[in-house]
Amino acid sequence: MQTPQAHEVGRYLVTPMTKLTETGQYAASVSIRRGMHDRVFRLIPRFDNATHAARYALAQGRHFVLNNQLA
Repeated sequence: MQTPQAHEVGRYLVTPMTKLTETGQYAASVSIRRGMHDRVFRLIPRFDNATHAARYALAQGRHFVLNNQLA
């Protein structure tokens, strides 16, 4: 699993992650951390390259934080 650079969004640290699947596509996940606690979300779409998967994961993580959708 590859871990691109994390981004601060308010009080949270959003880290996109990608993983190459058996089918040759990339799965996207995002870790959202605050303090010592973090939540990891696995995202459904698959991508042809890791860059697109990471960008999608980062955008989704930012959306979750900015729209208070972590509850």
